[in-house]
Amino acid sequence: MPEKATALGQVSAETIFFFAIFVIITMGITYWASKRTKTAKEFYAAGRSITGFQNGLALAGDYMSAASFLGIAGLVATRGYDGLLFSVGWLVGWPILLLFIAEPLRNLGKFTYADVVAYRLSQKPVRTCASIATLVTVIFYLIPQMVGAGTLIRLLLGFPYELSVVIVGIVMISYILFGGMLATTWVQIIKAGLLIGGATLVVLFSLFTFNFDLDALFNSVRDRYGEAAFLPGLLVANPIDTVSLGIALMIGVCGLPHILMRFYTVPDQKAARVSVAWATGWIGYFYILTFIIGFSAASLGGREVIQRFDKGGNMSAPLLAEALGGTLFLGFLAAVAFATILAVVAGLTLAGAAALAHDFYANVIRRGTATEKESVKIAKLSTLFLGAIAITLGIVFKGQNVAFLVGLAFAVAASANFPALFLSMFWKKFTTSGAVASQLTGLFLSVGLIAISPTVMIDVMKYKEAIFPLKNPGIISLPAAFLAGYVISLMTPEKRAEEMFEDEKLRTYLGVGAED
Repeated sequence: MPEKATALGQVSAETIFFFAIFVIITMGITYWASKRTKTAKEFYAAGRSITGFQNGLALAGDYMSAASFLGIAGLVATRGYDGLLFSVGWLVGWPILLLFIAEPLRNLGKFTYADVVAYRLSQKPVRTCASIATLVTVIFYLIPQMVGAGTLIRLLLGFPYELSVVIVGIVMISYILFGGMLATTWVQIIKAGLLIGGATLVVLFSLFTFNFDLDALFNSVRDRYGEAAFLPGLLVANPIDTVSLGIALMIGVCGLPHILMRFYTVPDQKAARVSVAWATGWIGYFYILTFIIGFSAASLGGREVIQRFDKGGNMSAPLLAEALGGTLFLGFLAAVAFATILAVVAGLTLAGAAALAHDFYANVIRRGTATEKESVKIAKLSTLFLGAIAITLGIVFKGQNVAFLVGLAFAVAASANFPALFLSMFWKKFTTSGAVASQLTGLFLSVGLIAISPTVMIDVMKYKEAIFPLKNPGIISLPAAFLAGYVISLMTPEKRAEEMFEDEKLRTYLGVGAED
């Protein structure tokens, strides 16, 4: 599709209509939710009123981010086979979440994953480290969402990139300030339905072009770009780097604060398990669609056109939609992508606000004496603060591929959050010092290695070489965090923590004493 044939970068009535409809509907939901959001439990956990099926859709909506829709499709379109590393890696972490995390987390915690880590340990040091790790993970994840949002609105509504990022930030902040988790949940449910439906339509239209023959689609890509499109190496050529990326993507889901926070919105552990099962099904189906969308975009649109509009390849899906269904379909899919970004950004920001208000302010500064009204007020102020950070970083990281940036966020989540969470639930000898050592080791190693990796030093800072050779640090930072937690715990035994482990097991497996 030649560049002159596209409406990207031009304002169209169809695009404005779909954008306006989505914003009006979601603002209506926010108004409705604001009437039902007064207490801390309602603000952070939607009053634990969400069913397993609803939470499954909301989890899918929270997880299928701009990286999933825009980023993976773009990577498959521009880098071929290697783009599938992200869709596979992001999916296979969900069985781990189902088998080991969902039910114990719901039974042991209240609003955040730090409730679980600190359950039988000293509150102040553990929650302080958990708050820092949560905020860093959230910020790393916010960057690609804001980049995707700015790029999308700039190309579809003609606004400057910077203004586009600001608009997204303001709308997202409104969801949280007024509707809390209830509004965020329903925005995510609607977004999940729109995204799955929109992606399905794109795939059906694409396959119709090739008479529903996948071989014809793949042969078309092969004729245009050669066998290299179906071979590894265009994105990650180093085998160790590939394994490191896979580890980060697979384990990272089990440490994402905004995903873990969703398990507190359901009434009990059974609903938590059901929600993971539904989410896994929806997400798996969606990721099957993304590789077809990516290869279809490469065949019907062309890598040159895709990268002319956005060097990260993030506009491949909208360009494909326009090639298949004209401006009307482009406007619809653009609104779906906009909904995708807003819902995920809202979930991330709420998780960050919960860390600041519930973990740090209420339990560290106020030592558990803060009132609910106080906690909610701090959470809303934290939302404004995080919104400003998201807007700023979205502008700074303009032009980067959103899927690859999210891969870095997963490395931080896998290293800084998951080891301490896992050890606290399943190892009797885990101690406060071990938890602090695990979180700080994972956090500083992952962030530090990212800072000196090719992703930052070469791609962002334009150096010729990087100090650390791997693009993703997961293969080093994750084992190091486990090792630090294990060794330091053995060196600093904590009798009270060991004694409380038996009580913790009762609550973990039977739900006795779980928050209702």
